[in-house]
Amino acid sequence: MIRVVLVDDQELVRTGLRTLAQHDGDIEVVAEADNGRTGISVVREHKPDVVLMDIRMPQMDGIDATRAIVADRALADVRVVVLTTFDKDENVLAAIRAGSAGYLLKDITPGDLRSAIRTVATGDALLSPAITRKVLSTLAEGPTTSTRPELLASLTEREREVLARIGLGESNEEIGASLHISPATARTYVSRLLSKLSARDRSQLVILSYESGLITPGDTDSATG
Repeated sequence: MIRVVLVDDQELVRTGLRTLAQHDGDIEVVAEADNGRTGISVVREHKPDVVLMDIRMPQMDGIDATRAIVADRALADVRVVVLTTFDKDENVLAAIRAGSAGYLLKDITPGDLRSAIRTVATGDALLSPAITRKVLSTLAEGPTTSTRPELLASLTEREREVLARIGLGESNEEIGASLHISPATARTYVSRLLSKLSARDRSQLVILSYESGLITPGDTDSATG
C-alpha cells in the first residue's frame, strides 16, 4: 500500500485528490493539511511514501515546506510532488531546487494521477518534457550560471550522453531508444549519475545538465518527440 499525505489549502481540491488517488485500492491517503507548516508536522507524524504539495498556501508555502521535509533526515524516504497550475506558476525551478521529486498539474487525469503517485513511490522523478522546457526557460531568463567542470570531469562519455538525454526530459525507455541501449541499462546509468553528482533525484540532474552546459534551452525542441 502506498501511503500519501495531501497538503493543499483548498478542501475541495483535497477531497477530489483523495477520492481519485484511492480509487484502485493500492493507494491510501493517510492524512491531510491545509498549509505548509501543518503539512510538515503531519508528514513527520505519518512518514508517508508520497506527499502531494500545493505551492501557494497561507502560513508557509509549498516550497518552504518541501525544503524542510527534504532536509529532515528522519524523512529521507518521503518523496514530495508539487501540485501546480504550471502555466500560471513561476516557482517550478525553485521547487526542484528545494528537493521536489516532480510535478503534477491540477488538471491531471485520474489515471495519470495514480500512475504518477506509483512512479514517485518507486523512487523515480516526475519531469515531463513540457516541465523540462519550463525549467530551462526559467534558467535561461536568469543570470548566466557557472559551469561545473569538476563534476563533469568525473563522467564517462556515455554518462554525459545519458545526462544530456535526462536534461531533455526523456524517460529511461526513451534514453534507451535514443542511445541504442536497454531501458535497464539506462536506469543503471541514471543511478550512477545520481551517485557521482550527489543529486537527490532526476529533477536535479535536469538542472545540472543545463548548468554544466551539456544542453541549452534551444535543445529542448527535441524533447517534444
